[in-house]
Amino acid sequence: MQRRAFLRTGGVAGAAVALPQSVVASTASGASTALESSPDGEPLGRVEVDGAAEAVVGDDGETAYLAATTGFVTVDISDPADPAILAERLALEVDGTRMTEILDVSVDGDRLAVVGPANSTSADVFHGFVIYDVSDPADPVVVSHYETGFHIHNCVLEDDLLYVVENTPDAHSLVIFDVGDEPTEIGRWSLLEYEPEWADVYWLARYLHDVTVADDIAVLAHWNAGTYLLDVSDPTDPTMRSRVRETDLETQLERGNEDAQMGLPGNDHYSAIDDSGDLLAVGREAWDTGGDAPDGPGGIDLYDASDPTALEFRATIDAPAADDASYYGGQWTTAHNFELRDDRLYSSWYQGGVKVHDVSDPAAPKERMHWHDADTAGFWTARVADPGDTFIASSTPLIPNTDTVGALYTFRTDPSETASNADSTDSIPGFTGLAGAVGLAGGAMTLEWLRRRRGVDER
Repeated sequence: MQRRAFLRTGGVAGAAVALPQSVVASTASGASTALESSPDGEPLGRVEVDGAAEAVVGDDGETAYLAATTGFVTVDISDPADPAILAERLALEVDGTRMTEILDVSVDGDRLAVVGPANSTSADVFHGFVIYDVSDPADPVVVSHYETGFHIHNCVLEDDLLYVVENTPDAHSLVIFDVGDEPTEIGRWSLLEYEPEWADVYWLARYLHDVTVADDIAVLAHWNAGTYLLDVSDPTDPTMRSRVRETDLETQLERGNEDAQMGLPGNDHYSAIDDSGDLLAVGREAWDTGGDAPDGPGGIDLYDASDPTALEFRATIDAPAADDASYYGGQWTTAHNFELRDDRLYSSWYQGGVKVHDVSDPAAPKERMHWHDADTAGFWTARVADPGDTFIASSTPLIPNTDTVGALYTFRTDPSETASNADSTDSIPGFTGLAGAVGLAGGAMTLEWLRRRRGVDER
């Protein structure tokens, strides 16, 4: 489908809201007292962005786009030592109805998708998505909008197709829209149609949290129901390819709602395959619930996906440790969003920081860099900017009972190997032995982790 470069002036109003000075202040890492650099992979630059959540990078690697709770912000990252705000679209409204809880955006070419609200709400707010023309990232212009009637936690824009997740207590579906002209729903796939028995499980424990798409494979992170790989080569008829699941239906039916939603096993939060299609990573967002082992912050599991119908577990990258890994009042160090690119895993761990791993051998991932500042930064995502050279990471202020600051950071992909992981991790109270907590492919696997069930189904 050929994207049409048309603009529509009606429908969506992007209010011109003045940014506080703290939002537009841009600093290089060497000049900012807010940056508490560790020897291992200190930031190159940083710019504050109020309400920051997900960040993505444009095709040219020179512009980042950040969801910012009430809208979005574009950032010039062409000089990674001096990232600078290009444009902001905050206090968004659609036909006079405000948008809120915008935690995800997706960019492809000269189009940006902005979705929300991220979670179920009874508030009178717009439920759906807005498409922007960002051919000039300093002046995003509305192209179209669509009211879905359901909240959208996450999305992926690829070519003229927008993949969004639909969640209600009675439905969990991947919904595919053609947004090349007037947005039109063209396809969908539903967990509860495929496996209706999961309807008996608490709805937030079978939630379709995220979708990623690569080479006509859509990867769905369905919380405790597992991660599903769909063939979307025909987007009007998504077809099941395979699934990996860490727990089972019977176990979930026996768990309390909060324990099932917040604690391991399960919690498939963000899953993606790499650019070669041979590696699948499953990130598990989880906290310490005081329940049976395994219990604590979730890590990232790696699977051989060279045969997408027969996924094989290879290793686990554990979450950084914390004295208190509970949801309220503790340090969040669980896995969050990430990117796989060119045998590297760029990962975010909230207050546990950002990491880069060499995953060329997925059975033995090797940590290449790690940076964190638990008092100030709570990282939402890590994304490649210049492959092999730099990446970005967004810090969010949305972690409960913390003073983390909304910001966009820039980093080197592979800093000097003379830096000491031990020195950097010992600088923050409550973090111990982080360098030894990765690459659990063999004898280092703990008894608790062995108790976790790992099942791969061919469907």
